[in-house]
Amino acid sequence: MRIGELARRTGVSERSLRYYETQGLLAADRTPGGHRDYPETAVDRVIRIQELYAAGLHSAKVRRLLPCMRDRDGGPSAVATPALVADLTAERDRMIADLRRSRDTLDEVIRTAREA
Repeated sequence: MRIGELARRTGVSERSLRYYETQGLLAADRTPGGHRDYPETAVDRVIRIQELYAAGLHSAKVRRLLPCMRDRDGGPSAVATPALVADLTAERDRMIADLRRSRDTLDEVIRTAREA
């Protein structure tokens, strides 16, 4: 499928799809005319990429994680490793700690504003 169809089916801009390619997250064959030609599985891959970005992972982490996930259901593939699980657990814990710090900062700002 062409890039426009993939964009339409996933709700992701063509620009983002091109970015995913440059980051090594998505691959397309080329037609003889030089147009991108994505396989049907690209739809699930793009949806998975979007989910991982929404979870707060950056492209380097997403690139490392994608080969370890099945596209259809997002479950682990045979190449998922204990090291990957440990890395993802650490990433999750870091994100939770960051959110707690942000919450504590906002709580302090709210307390200060109420006292003013």
